Amino acid sequence: MTRISHDAPGEPNPLRALGLDRLRRRTSMKWRTHPDDVLPLWVAEMDVPLAEPVVRAVTDALALGDTGYPAGTAYAEALAAFAAKRWDWHGVAVERTAIVPDVMMGAVEMLHLVTGPGDPVVLNPPVYPPFFQFVAHMDRRVTEAPLGPDGRLDLDAVARAYRTATAGGGRAAHLLCSPHNPTGTVHTADELAALAALADRYGVRVVVDEIHAPLTGDGTAFVPYLSVPGAENGLSLMSASKGWNLAGLKAALAVAGPAAAADLARLPEEVSHGPSHVGVLAHTAALTDGTAWLDALLSGLDANRRLLRELLAEHLPQVRYQPGESTCLAWLDCRALGLGDDPAAVFLERGRVALSAGPDFGTGGAGHVRLNLATTPEILTEGVRRMASALH
Repeated sequence: MTRISHDAPGEPNPLRALGLDRLRRRTSMKWRTHPDDVLPLWVAEMDVPLAEPVVRAVTDALALGDTGYPAGTAYAEALAAFAAKRWDWHGVAVERTAIVPDVMMGAVEMLHLVTGPGDPVVLNPPVYPPFFQFVAHMDRRVTEAPLGPDGRLDLDAVARAYRTATAGGGRAAHLLCSPHNPTGTVHTADELAALAALADRYGVRVVVDEIHAPLTGDGTAFVPYLSVPGAENGLSLMSASKGWNLAGLKAALAVAGPAAAADLARLPEEVSHGPSHVGVLAHTAALTDGTAWLDALLSGLDANRRLLRELLAEHLPQVRYQPGESTCLAWLDCRALGLGDDPAAVFLERGRVALSAGPDFGTGGAGHVRLNLATTPEILTEGVRRMASALH
């Protein structure tokens, strides 16, 4: 019988704080997309109460009527301090940062700076579906460098993609996901340095989405892309959004390597009007005062990864699952179940559990589903039980 683990000592596990009845009162995408009989384990919203410092920052702002336009560098300063303490990275220079509405819109703006219409953008599928959608909407072309069978960067595939992307002599970029969504893979320093060397050789500009970086636990070292040799002309997007469940409080930071400062300086001034001022305050508070809460969350996610592995072994032993090193997501290989390319559709129809469809993540996604681990152990247990019931 699967056992549900107890809270870690110290700050309470935020993943054990909210019951299903209270969660169903939420009006966000996760809880309102499907009917009430569906258990939602799909989009990356976490079933947690907010960290108290975040709540305090937001409520203080509302009490003051401090709901105007964002200003100042407090967010960048908070990120710099967090990165230095958490990752031993001292490379966030405040003067080489800019606030942007969110990570994806920030990535779009960075790609506008280093590519033009029709230029190729390299992606590593299976990868976060909006990468494909936003690149296409920008009138750029996707060039794929799929992950290897081990779910890690395939540097030979990256080199081939770079050669293809630059064959015509034009500009090209690589939109990198680090840590990787959906696999939870954390790229190593050696992998990132090798990628930076390839980018330099072929003249490809790397734009990296590092939104899941805070969700990397103590057992794995997150390596900021801009910290590796050769990455000086890279552009990074960072945010407290995923680490502290702040998707509805829009704010992110673009960070330029030393050789990309001039590119970031060309960012249109009006982009800085897009982030929410209250969002900036919330993200700053999270990075500055929310680390104890984050550590409790990371312990809870580790426990949920162990629980998921036990549940799958008990109820769905044919499903292959390699626990990720970061993110709040699980990438499940369901091909042995014989449910076709889109098993999420079967789990939804027959089991009334909503998961993210693997084919949406591009090459390598068929036969897979993405499951959001950031929920209570009880909901996670019920979700796997429903998945198993869909097979009968």
